[in-house]
Amino acid sequence: MSAKISIFQALVFLFYRFILRRYRNPKPKYQNGPSSLLQSDLSRHTLIFNVEGALLKSDSLFPYFMLVAFEAGGVIRSFILFILYPLISLMSHEMGVKVMVMVSFFGVKKEGFRAGRAVLPKYFLEDVGLEMFQVLKRGGKRIGVSDDLPQVMIEGFLRDYLEIDVVVGREMKVVGGYYLGIMEDKTKHDLAFDELVRKERLNTGRVIGITSFNTSLHRYLFSQFCQEIYFVKKSDKRSWQTLPRSQYPKPLIFHDGRLAIKPTLMNTLVLFMWGPFAAAAAAARLFVSLCVPYSFSIPILAFSGCRLTVTNDYVSSQKPKSSQRKGCLFVCNHRTLLDPLYVAFALKKKNIKTVTYSLSRVSEILAPIKTVRLTRDRVSDGQAMEKLLTEGDLVVCPEGTTCREPYMLRFSPLFTEVSDVIVPVAVTSNVTFFYGTTASGLKAFDPLFFLMDPYPTYTIQFLDPVSGATCQEPDGKLKFEVANHVQSEIGKALDFECTSLTRKDKYLILAGNNGVVKKN
Repeated sequence: MSAKISIFQALVFLFYRFILRRYRNPKPKYQNGPSSLLQSDLSRHTLIFNVEGALLKSDSLFPYFMLVAFEAGGVIRSFILFILYPLISLMSHEMGVKVMVMVSFFGVKKEGFRAGRAVLPKYFLEDVGLEMFQVLKRGGKRIGVSDDLPQVMIEGFLRDYLEIDVVVGREMKVVGGYYLGIMEDKTKHDLAFDELVRKERLNTGRVIGITSFNTSLHRYLFSQFCQEIYFVKKSDKRSWQTLPRSQYPKPLIFHDGRLAIKPTLMNTLVLFMWGPFAAAAAAARLFVSLCVPYSFSIPILAFSGCRLTVTNDYVSSQKPKSSQRKGCLFVCNHRTLLDPLYVAFALKKKNIKTVTYSLSRVSEILAPIKTVRLTRDRVSDGQAMEKLLTEGDLVVCPEGTTCREPYMLRFSPLFTEVSDVIVPVAVTSNVTFFYGTTASGLKAFDPLFFLMDPYPTYTIQFLDPVSGATCQEPDGKLKFEVANHVQSEIGKALDFECTSLTRKDKYLILAGNNGVVKKN
């Protein structure tokens, strides 16, 4: 009896699979290239697109797995992935992806993995095709699907920065809170996609798929549920423009990670070749900065590749007049921990001082200028800054944390209350290989990574002095007006956009904490 029931169930399943489904889901209409959709009204349609096949211009996934390996696993793991890549390139696409996932994720703690939200979005955004993005903007509901990239790698980028409604990627297997380096079975991924598209057809009635010939998604899933399918060719991608920063749905203000260069295969080769020289260069530059007088260290550092450009340097020879016997208060935006040091280089003074909130102990010991740690208590911090000004010149960075992109965070107004004359300083820095800042890593290494770069450059621009807020109004509004004015003047000089974001906002996004740094 049970055997007859099993046979009956199998027949019902076959009837549903091959007859009812074909009746309910007529054969889709296939199209070449999604460019024709730019002329259509898609506001009531659901667009389902393949991430790596139809959204990203690059066909190689190696750079993204290398970023995970380097940022989440370290130099040794990334080197293993690099030396294995020639073998990976000889494997089938599916097997190659599995090997890269294994090398990049095996043993990485799930709770501490933030590369998907803090590191990868920058590089994904720089690889988005403008034409495809314009198509997606016209859609009613957008669903991003990947059959190769894990969910943890693409979800933050698609949801947070491209405002994609639904993201379907392959889940990672976890044991004891650590990734095994194995993705869930593809069948499970396909079933989730199947269920999702069924709901969309019931809600909207019209689903359009956009994929490529190189992916497996179009073979069954897209053809079963989409009324129209558009295929992206490699030639289409080559003609695409890169999505400009001005058209990002959400501005990329914060990102983390040490690598400033996209680790393509060739770039990774150059990085590893530069590695031994980088360590020697950082050690030599650090020695020169600490032990050699400014008159000699500046040309030596310039010869080694460190560049410093100073404009409007009248401040170095003529200090602005102050009604009090105080040093000069220099207020600059914050790019790296070396900002005060480069201001001292520009002024050719070693007796200049600076204040910090969370500088590591190692950096404090190695700093060639005096650093004083603040407590975040307004009264005691103000008194400490006033005392330092009586001893000489002082450099402060009221943003409270660094920002890599052309944006400026909100200025804390405390600096306006300690001096009646303030000199705004516009600071920019550029690197080739390594960023000299981090939110989730060890801050003690920040200056070393900056010095490891082949050509780290700084530009220091002294602006016209402004009056402080030492004579406070009863309601205390003047200090905020002065702080905002200084921020806007520096922003204009650098062509940076001023924001109201704070240190806390940055660390919540990048590190998942309030910015409390361990004293390394």
